[in-house]
Amino acid sequence: MNNSSNLKHLDSFITIEEMTLQDYKNRGENLEIHYSFASCPFGKILIASTPKGICNLSYVPDDESMAKEALQKKFHKVTLIQKTEPMHINALSFFNKNKTNKREKIILHLKGTTFQLKVWKALLEIPMGELVSYHDIAIKIGHPKAYRAVGSAIGDNPVFFIIPCHRVIKTSGAIGNYYWGTLLKTEIIRWESHKKNSQLQVS
Repeated sequence: MNNSSNLKHLDSFITIEEMTLQDYKNRGENLEIHYSFASCPFGKILIASTPKGICNLSYVPDDESMAKEALQKKFHKVTLIQKTEPMHINALSFFNKNKTNKREKIILHLKGTTFQLKVWKALLEIPMGELVSYHDIAIKIGHPKAYRAVGSAIGDNPVFFIIPCHRVIKTSGAIGNYYWGTLLKTEIIRWESHKKNSQLQVS
């Protein structure tokens, strides 16, 4: 991995900074991840961050202890501390943003392979209210035959909603798989479509 690798959203609103393997190995046992629980339009979520940025945002369909346990498994060497950070509050405002909101940068500090990071970057470039196929993403990142690998990388997306894996469907138009279930994926797609239409009517 390139230690200086930064992958940016087209408008620089969201930046993905790579959590390098060396960084993670050297600091894993001493690294603190602060996490908190919050609500969004779709239910309860867990948001977590390193000192550099948001490292996890997950939907909480069951109890909070199970969500915390899942987070600990992802970052097994780190110390988890329940504490709400300003960057959590800033990231959660993403759920309510519209064209008139002042945009504050969201930094995502993520651990992933070079291929996964390319896929997650491509997802960030899908406009709200629009849908693309797994094959479209594969073409966009320069691996047109790797749509199955793209699907796996999308399934490993560590940041619910903000990295919009819900905007990717099958070429046939079928909704496709979703880590949190197809019902939630459908709900999010409908919610974004309604929000986009509302913004178009106002503008």
